[in-house]
Amino acid sequence: MIEHQAMEVKIPETTVRKDELEDGQPLSPAARVFHAPEFNCYVISVIGVKKKIEPDVIIEGLKQTLIRHPRFSSKMVSRRNKNSETQIWVRTNVVVSDHVIVPEIQTQNMENANADKFLESYVSDLTLIPLDTSKPLWELHLLDLKTSDAENVAVLKFHHSLGDGMSLMALVLACMRKTSNPDELPTLPNQNRSSSSKSSRLKAGSRGDFRFLWLIMALWSAIMLVLNTLCDALEFIATAMFLKDTETPIKGDFRLSKHRRMSLVHRTVSLDDIKLIKNTMKMTVNDVVLGVTQAGLSQYLERRYGEKKKKLGEDQRNSNDMPKRVRLRSAILVNLRPTTGIQDLSDMMAKGSKCRWGNWIGYIVFPFSIGLRKDPLEHLRSAKRIIDRKKNSMEAALTFIVGKFMIKSLGVKVTANVINRALSNTTMSFSNLIGPIEEISFFGHPITYMAPSVYGHPHALTIHFQSYMNKMTISLTVDPTVITDTHRLLDDWEESLKNIKAAVQERGSIH
Repeated sequence: MIEHQAMEVKIPETTVRKDELEDGQPLSPAARVFHAPEFNCYVISVIGVKKKIEPDVIIEGLKQTLIRHPRFSSKMVSRRNKNSETQIWVRTNVVVSDHVIVPEIQTQNMENANADKFLESYVSDLTLIPLDTSKPLWELHLLDLKTSDAENVAVLKFHHSLGDGMSLMALVLACMRKTSNPDELPTLPNQNRSSSSKSSRLKAGSRGDFRFLWLIMALWSAIMLVLNTLCDALEFIATAMFLKDTETPIKGDFRLSKHRRMSLVHRTVSLDDIKLIKNTMKMTVNDVVLGVTQAGLSQYLERRYGEKKKKLGEDQRNSNDMPKRVRLRSAILVNLRPTTGIQDLSDMMAKGSKCRWGNWIGYIVFPFSIGLRKDPLEHLRSAKRIIDRKKNSMEAALTFIVGKFMIKSLGVKVTANVINRALSNTTMSFSNLIGPIEEISFFGHPITYMAPSVYGHPHALTIHFQSYMNKMTISLTVDPTVITDTHRLLDDWEESLKNIKAAVQERGSIH
């Protein structure tokens, strides 16, 4: 078991020379917020591999890739002026072995189920241990531990100030190669969004017969964009001030204590099942996982409310144990920075070229429609209606812009408090990342799954989805004092997926 330490972040002030300080790069506004005590966030990723890990090979690989990125070879220091203090990144010599931890684990006669529990406990303990700010803010744990879904396990831990989740995972992928061809970078699915249909509509709109209709549609779309953005902005302001979610069994209270031991668990399901639903219902993968999440949460909460009534000895004749109206909203992280390709990041590490980097993230507040449905497909339709409406809004960009303005005008502490309060009044966080379509290897170690997540923000539940080959891994980060039966929540999500798939297949056979 890992020794627990206090979660206090201390920034070194006199560990570098004056000329190094002058060459340092200031932290971005978002990075400064992520270092505030009220919002001290970390990204953590559990990676299962198919063979016994060779630490020396991993260390040598990191020397040739990861530490060549400026953020992973820089430490954070404070530069004091007469009237202010500035946090900056300063390049330093990195001793890779100081960042790679290989714990001694007694694995004799350890069954897979016990190994899974050990891994969950190990990763959960990491959430109580801050990174050493006297060196670059990342570390890699290599576990010689055979679990039910991997031969060995690697655990990457980054401070969120290094970059947004999408940037960090893209950088990790840029360090990897295809198993079938060790010289090739991972391949991600094509994300072109029906450009041909859009171009055809533009061509049609340019014709004289359709020009007026096209202009009316464009004007209406612009009006709706403004109205939606205004409504979302008002809701976000209300949420930051007074609008709270219903006190459900999955909503935590982070007002009294800031740092808690969080539990991180994961489950892998078939991506082909999700794609089957997506294609039949003419949706995106994100639409499907949102809809299944809504169904899974509804099923989980129905049982939790039923158990609460039973414990209190209340009448059980009512078939629906949940309140009629449940406000349950999720903060969905949106990447606003133009996507940096894996090839660009690989070139940066190999050749020293430049590419986009940083924490360019905004939030949208997504209201889940909680409740049992006779038709499970209604969860999909409901989630799609809401997310399509959110797509026609500048909410994410607005939260990013306002956040930067607040930092400059009110300071980091006030901004972190406002963000913390807004998120505390919602229930959970949600994110979804697209992964490689072919098997990849981490310095010669074939990967079986990737389960990234984040912690340090004021939510008792964070759900993250990561696709890889023909699989989708669901990662949960939960406060175990609030959600004590984490695996039951995963069971409900998986059961909801099966129910929706069955309904889709039945619908297809009827038609």
